[in-house]
Amino acid sequence: MQVNKAEFVISNSNYKKCPEHNLTEFAFIGRSNVGKSSLINMLTNRKKLAKVSVRPGKTLLINHFLIDDLWYLVDLPGYGYARIPAAMKNKLRSMLEQYIINRELLTQLFILIDSRHKPMKVDIEFINWVGKHQVPFAIVFTKADKTRSNVLKNNLKAWEETLLESWSELPQIFITSSHDGEGKDKLLEHIASVNNQLK
Repeated sequence: MQVNKAEFVISNSNYKKCPEHNLTEFAFIGRSNVGKSSLINMLTNRKKLAKVSVRPGKTLLINHFLIDDLWYLVDLPGYGYARIPAAMKNKLRSMLEQYIINRELLTQLFILIDSRHKPMKVDIEFINWVGKHQVPFAIVFTKADKTRSNVLKNNLKAWEETLLESWSELPQIFITSSHDGEGKDKLLEHIASVNNQLK
């Protein structure tokens, strides 16, 4: 699947103000500075659809983008460390939780993980929280090009072993690189497949 049109629709801080429609929503979320904006720009063939910043915590709202008039890509604020006041962190946490738990149109959540690192507590806790609320999700490892192949292999193995401590089976996993386009086709084909199944 190729993305031909990506249109910004709305940004807001309340899931109740999200667009009313009858399409699917695929949301992207990850720890601050995981490469989420770069991944979104790669998937949509746009350089500046999602704002890329070296400063963690740039995304502070729920951002909806209409893709080819067929589905919505939702860019969510990151979780974990960000250089913002505690009150803002609590507000963001509440906003995320409300959207993830209550947004009936949320079809699947893509949880982004930096492939350069072994399992981190903040990521594991978030994945388990999502599972607890029975939200469909997949894991997307980012920045594969920035990791030596043997390190990447070892990190992925460590992740699988850690997840299997709490899960009876692994979620769907994608390996991506915004730099060289790795994983782009597989991720878009997955979205297309899910949409076809729901027709």
